[in-house]
Amino acid sequence: MPDAPAATPDAGTVGRPRTGRRKGALARLLRHRSGSVGLVLTTFFVFLAVAGPWIAPYDPAKPDYTLLTAGSQPGHWLGTDAFGRDTLSRVLAGARYSITIGLSATLLGALVGGALGLWAGFAGGWIDSVSMRVVDVMLAFPGILLAIGLVTLTGPGVGPVVLASAVFGIPVFARLTRGSTLAVKERAFVEAAGALGARGGRIMLRHLLPSVIAPVIVFATLRSGSTLLVASGLSFLGLGVQPPAPEWGGMLSDAQLYLTVQPLMAFAPGIAITLAVLGFNLLGDGLRDVLDPTVRT
Repeated sequence: MPDAPAATPDAGTVGRPRTGRRKGALARLLRHRSGSVGLVLTTFFVFLAVAGPWIAPYDPAKPDYTLLTAGSQPGHWLGTDAFGRDTLSRVLAGARYSITIGLSATLLGALVGGALGLWAGFAGGWIDSVSMRVVDVMLAFPGILLAIGLVTLTGPGVGPVVLASAVFGIPVFARLTRGSTLAVKERAFVEAAGALGARGGRIMLRHLLPSVIAPVIVFATLRSGSTLLVASGLSFLGLGVQPPAPEWGGMLSDAQLYLTVQPLMAFAPGIAITLAVLGFNLLGDGLRDVLDPTVRT
């Protein structure tokens, strides 16, 4: 009796396994206790970064000299600052600066550091040695001091803060990606691609990158909180976003002299920074468990 023909997938099933894996990862993240909280917090602050200036009840840069350092009251629920500007409006509008700088700097650092680590790990030899010695030199400087030095050279502003905060993360991303690349490049499918004549760039992009991207995504999420703290610290020191633009670190700096008069000037941006960093950290923790094949949440 002849063997039955092997079943072949129909066109409608093509691509379903990958979609199913994505849905399964999202479902596990939503079931993850800390990861789901982090997802909610991160989504909320990203929404504020997009819509904050439009939902702010007042113009965050417009002073009102009749309400200097006023406390909480109807119409100004978080009070006003030393120029009579509504604190709630400045916190909402400031999310665009703080969150955008944190995410942009993290993304830039991940792209540059990840590309450097992927290239060094794949190429090996003197390229790997020289690249990692440069990374070691960068790691020898405390990140915040390196960022301060760069901003001092370039001058304050949004662009310099993004660049300085990105440089702060490049060496760590390079080390992480290089380590993952070294672990993956000896596998059979990578060697088979090389034996079939695939060029180095194709091997890195089509075979190595998909295998090393998961830990980079997890670390980038965790790193976003640290980068936000660095950017806020630069603004607190007067090296970041310049007044009258609202930025959480700058708002904390402005509130120093008024802690006993109007504590909400400091508490509001301080709590916003704390919750944003907490959200990124919890989301990164959840993604780490979800993307780890040995863990099932």
